Amino acid sequence: MTVPTLVDGPTTASYARLAEVFPGLAIRELTGSERPPSDGGWVAAADLAAGGPALDAFLAWDNAQVLRDYGQQARPDVVASFGFHRYAWPACLLITVPWFLHRRVPRVPVESVAFHRALGRMTVRTEEFACLPDDPAASMPGARVVPDEDALRAEVRAAVAEHLGAVLEGFGPRMRRGKRALWGMATDEIVEGLWYIAHLLGEEGRGVAELERLLPGATAPYVGTAAFRELTGPRGEALPTRDRASCCLFYTLRPEDTCVTCPRTCDADRVARLAPDAPLSTD
Repeated sequence: MTVPTLVDGPTTASYARLAEVFPGLAIRELTGSERPPSDGGWVAAADLAAGGPALDAFLAWDNAQVLRDYGQQARPDVVASFGFHRYAWPACLLITVPWFLHRRVPRVPVESVAFHRALGRMTVRTEEFACLPDDPAASMPGARVVPDEDALRAEVRAAVAEHLGAVLEGFGPRMRRGKRALWGMATDEIVEGLWYIAHLLGEEGRGVAELERLLPGATAPYVGTAAFRELTGPRGEALPTRDRASCCLFYTLRPEDTCVTCPRTCDADRVARLAPDAPLSTD
């Protein structure tokens, strides 16, 4: 972890670093009286949480994508699950990336976020964040100092739960899942998003370790642990994997093509997909 120079906001350096390794998502911080964009493909997270016309339009994109790419009509709950994933995955990064890179945890209620899915952009207004006592940002406006790493991890869980909990109020009835299944999806979005970004940063090992400490189990409303484990490849190499706490329902479109972290995917298939070019050992 490096501490950025405090020229801009407490999360500016984190979002800039994220854009460097993952250009598919650009996050812009709103300042002063600047209002979030509201047209031209932008949707406010608060409007998704409300579950009305904005959510209808958002999910129409997913429905059209399924028809275009797979030539069939998906069930409404499948479309809603796809839509939730496509929002929640980047939304979690608003919180987990500053924590992972600079040990700062912004609070981002739904009123503070807007999303443009086609462009891969988000805007966010950060008015409050948690940090550790030795962080230079501790004297900044909106800073809330917590005593240690355990407390900071609790802030991550609380910040994500505040945001996704509101979003699930809108998506949940359309996804037709129980509360545990919905929070299983939220758990997976936290883990798989940061796991992927940590890999791009060249810090996958640290990312796995941090996520295991973040979600050790019994951290309601989240379901289960980060659920990482290792398989052995054809050459004896370690292949990291995990078991999702939820199902994305992609199997309803392609039963033979499950996600590599899906509980439906057996270990033999995972090894074949994680190390596809490695010859089988003759030992």
